[in-house]
Amino acid sequence: MTPTFALRAAPLVALALAGATLAGCKKPEAEQAAAQPLTVSVARIETRTLQAGLSATGLFIPREEAAVAPELSGFRVAQVMVDEGDMVARGQPLARLDDALLQAQIEQARAALAQQQVAAERAAAEAARVQGLDGQGVLSDEAIAQRRLEARSAQAAVEVARAQLRDLETREGRMTIRAPVAGRILERAARPGDTSSPGTNMFRIARDGLIELDAEIPESELHRVRAGDSAQVTLTSGAQVAGKVRLVSPRVDPDTKLGRARVLLPVRPDLRPGGFGRVTFTGAARAVRAAPEAAVRFDADGAYVMVVGDQDRVRRVNVRTGQRAGGWIELLDGPPVSSRVALGGSAFVLEGDQVRPVAANTAPAPAAVRSAAAGSAAR
Repeated sequence: MTPTFALRAAPLVALALAGATLAGCKKPEAEQAAAQPLTVSVARIETRTLQAGLSATGLFIPREEAAVAPELSGFRVAQVMVDEGDMVARGQPLARLDDALLQAQIEQARAALAQQQVAAERAAAEAARVQGLDGQGVLSDEAIAQRRLEARSAQAAVEVARAQLRDLETREGRMTIRAPVAGRILERAARPGDTSSPGTNMFRIARDGLIELDAEIPESELHRVRAGDSAQVTLTSGAQVAGKVRLVSPRVDPDTKLGRARVLLPVRPDLRPGGFGRVTFTGAARAVRAAPEAAVRFDADGAYVMVVGDQDRVRRVNVRTGQRAGGWIELLDGPPVSSRVALGGSAFVLEGDQVRPVAANTAPAPAAVRSAAAGSAAR
């Protein structure tokens, strides 16, 4: 080897020795980091009171709708006294039919009744004259019985005439169409000049002006709504109205798989039947088994949590979740209350790993996070 070649090779040899020295130092550090337990934040599953919200949409409908139709047929509408949107009291006149023809029939019936009463009085007087003459030979028994029968027949004719008059007078009272309930007029179909017909509705009334939201709720969420729960209804105008669930339908539509809940609302002029609304059911507060939302993870197999056992080793437990509120999520199925579940750093742990748990209110130091990341990379 020439001196010149030796001088040129010396730096290369020195660099190789230095690299070997550094590699020998890094390998123990990586092995040490891999052997150190990962630091994760943990929290316990608790029994908490959740106030979760459920949203749905629906249409406004009257709580109870009264249809008003005339009871008499063939009479002309003479006057309509109310219009759509008016508030009416029970028994208030809504429309009046032309009773001119009926008044003439009533007068005829009264005259016929008077005639029958006169005939009955005459027959009664004739029957009174033969009283006590039975078997005396003054009149035949047949004649005496005939007079008594005529008196009874005349009295029956009076009752028939009186009943006919009462029928016409009852019809006279029906000539005025009255509100069967108090409430708001939703529809007015009657017009002056129309001919009355018992099968044709003249008015529709929302009883007491009460309007409800008929909300459609998926079958899977129907159990979360109960009668008496509070609800917040948003109108298309953006206005919000506080309401309360009056009833939850006991059946589910077999085609749409939707149930219904009726939300009772206060009387307001901007609540119109047929309108659209969105409701949020705040629900009644109830105690449930819950875990922090940060502890629940999802993959192709569904939701799960990483439970930290007594030996600080983690294991996966599948869960079934329910409502969410305030950073917590209800566990319908899963670990029992007081179980420790991993929060921060749980993405770097695997089934059976041993970890170093830290309470959730103590965030892991940056170095610990870096250590966890380094350990995951080493794996």
